[in-house]
Amino acid sequence: MLFSSLTFLLFFLPAVLLLMLPPNLRWRNAMLLLSSLVFYAWGGVSMALILVFSILLNHLFALQIRHGKKNWLILGISIQVLILVGFKYIDFLLGNMAEFVQIFAPNTSYKPLGIKLPLGISFFTFQGISMLIDIYRKPDATKIKLHETALYISFFPQLIAGPIIRYHDIIDQIRDRIFNWTHVQIGFQRFVFGLFKKVAIANPLGQLTDQLIETDIQLLDASAAWLGIMAYAMQIFFDFSGYSDMAIGLGKMVGFDIAENFNFPYIARNIQDFWRRWHISLSTWFRDYVYIPLGGSKHGNWKTYRNLIFVFFLTGFWHGAAWTFIFWGLFHGAFLIFERIGGSKILEKLPRFVQHLYTLLIVLIGWVYFRIDDFEIATSYVGQLFSTNSTATLKAIYFFDLEIVMVFVVGILLCIPRKSIPFLTRSTLENSFFSPIKSFLTPILLAYCLLMLTGNTYNPFIYFRF
Repeated sequence: MLFSSLTFLLFFLPAVLLLMLPPNLRWRNAMLLLSSLVFYAWGGVSMALILVFSILLNHLFALQIRHGKKNWLILGISIQVLILVGFKYIDFLLGNMAEFVQIFAPNTSYKPLGIKLPLGISFFTFQGISMLIDIYRKPDATKIKLHETALYISFFPQLIAGPIIRYHDIIDQIRDRIFNWTHVQIGFQRFVFGLFKKVAIANPLGQLTDQLIETDIQLLDASAAWLGIMAYAMQIFFDFSGYSDMAIGLGKMVGFDIAENFNFPYIARNIQDFWRRWHISLSTWFRDYVYIPLGGSKHGNWKTYRNLIFVFFLTGFWHGAAWTFIFWGLFHGAFLIFERIGGSKILEKLPRFVQHLYTLLIVLIGWVYFRIDDFEIATSYVGQLFSTNSTATLKAIYFFDLEIVMVFVVGILLCIPRKSIPFLTRSTLENSFFSPIKSFLTPILLAYCLLMLTGNTYNPFIYFRF
């Protein structure tokens, strides 16, 4: 069930808010848990059994880990990683092994197993691992309860596409939080803002992206190729940050404070700054649970570079079972190392707009490999960005119309935290609308989104595939 679907907006969300009316916290938690399981099972009851198994697994291991049993921590993490590998990566690994074997045995063939990927498995697996590590590092002083573990892992606002929430950041809110209609109002405004980003910006740009990137590359001139990848850069940002806004808003509506996941990443002036602003919950997860335990930057330059490469290899691989995702992660990791070995000092001496152009160039080239899952085709597309081929028949100007121009203009404004237009962009992370007009804008944006949803069936969520 998509947050941007009419089923969710007109039926599921109102039903959840009605269930929150009784003041008893146990009742609210029980109804949230039930709603979360129904929300996930909407995509398939059999897949919901994977989620239930994850809940039971994490609860049973947590009961042992809270007593300082490190072997149980290692076993619990290992089992969850193996489950993730089994569903998400087994075809990729076996397929690559088969290609290697074909070098020595040309008649060898491999037929993909075709295992269906459970929605959000990468997200709720990381949350389960976070729970076990957090409890091991700081044992919970109170009794670990199954219904609390279940609600933490299955909490529907962020279940299938994040943000990734930490156990110790949320457990106290499960046990004691405030729910009132002021929170509902604030959360609903944030939700509608995210819905607008998704429906009014990401969706039209997604259609343009598909049209350009899925066209024969040789037909695109450089301007059309740049338009395609810039449209995708805007699409993925507004698709994912819009989802995160909706998740944060939904959490607020039922009394939870969920941490921010984006902080205007396209204004970054280097790649390190970009990763402080992009998908914050994932980058900090890898920092706290992988990079720092490996030693971080405390044991000399070479070990620091090793740790960075390993973390960004995992970051790319986490996003998908394809060499293009791995390359995307390593590509970013390589530029982080470049900046550490002196590149950042060079950049600091350059004008700010040059620093921004450097960052955007790296990010945009990286997005090519993120969007196109065939390495050879992706590399050809990058070549087309810098091509001077005068025989290409499709130029960027052919794809512009009034709607696309307006979407790009609004999208660019929303990427820049300008205080002069606070009703369009967040001047701070805490306030998404300018107070005097937010109540006026919210129903207008909601009505516009509903009209677009009733008239257009194109409504994908990019991060659902992860």
